[in-house]
Amino acid sequence: MRGFISRVLITSLGLWLADVMLSRMSFDDVPSMILSALLLGIVNALVRPFIVLLTLPITLLSLGIFLLIINGAMVMLVARLMPAFHLEGLGTAVMASIVVGLTSWIANAAGPRKHHGNRIVIG
Repeated sequence: MRGFISRVLITSLGLWLADVMLSRMSFDDVPSMILSALLLGIVNALVRPFIVLLTLPITLLSLGIFLLIINGAMVMLVARLMPAFHLEGLGTAVMASIVVGLTSWIANAAGPRKHHGNRIVIG
């Protein structure tokens, strides 16, 4: 449970950084940003795998670059579902997904490491 809460908070931090960095993205208040982070996690867990599978041919042809569009589309979907999350355009959504992804990557790299036998598991 603690890991789940920390992931939502890290995603919230990423959304906040994207909000600060991108003029075409905003939240009405902090609770809506945290709820958007939670919803983004749910969308990424339930919807994104099917979209990735359906678009596998174009993803392979683009050497994986199309995954940026898919990630942006997931952020746009969350913005459509959350009235307090304002986002203008796919380009802004892609940039926001990059900021959130980098924030999560840095937080996971800086976080504690768990030891399982001979290997180290991050997260």
